[in-house]
Amino acid sequence: MKLFTTDKEEAIVRKLSRGDATAIDLLYATYAPHLTAVCARYIPRKDDMEDVLQEAFIKMFSNASGFNYRGKGSLKAWATRIVINESLLFLRRIATSGMVFTDKDLPDQTDETPDVSTLNAEEITAMIGRLPPGYRMVFNLYVVEGMSHQQISELLGIKVDTSASQLHKAKAMLARMIKEHRKQQEQRV
Repeated sequence: MKLFTTDKEEAIVRKLSRGDATAIDLLYATYAPHLTAVCARYIPRKDDMEDVLQEAFIKMFSNASGFNYRGKGSLKAWATRIVINESLLFLRRIATSGMVFTDKDLPDQTDETPDVSTLNAEEITAMIGRLPPGYRMVFNLYVVEGMSHQQISELLGIKVDTSASQLHKAKAMLARMIKEHRKQQEQRV
């Protein structure tokens, strides 16, 4: 048993605050897989995702001196927030002429929750990635990040009702995708 143990995050933070060059490598090695997965939920195209991640890591490294360590998990949460913000910034930049938020009507949907137990994480992520950008942003912020519609409306500059509508439509679209996926699976058997 070690006498002086520290968590990995705290060690990275100390190195970052001292300007130790190895901290950058440690931060990347520790969180790149998680942050890539977070970014992929918002940015489905691989090239765009890599660009957004690069920008996010540059922001992390250049703002590391201002990071205030608050205990285990705070560095990961800080890095995750930067990736989400960079993803949203990217989506806002490419969203011209109202392409991000669409109010097109969807076919009627049942209110039953689809069974996702037969899907793996990659399949679910791929389906989320096929959602229109506005649906995908609201879905991720509400379902994955746990934000309220009020918080989403403030962050994205949309109405609370628009956030709720986008979430409803995203869930309906995902339910259709899951149903179609299940049909395809049954046809293969």
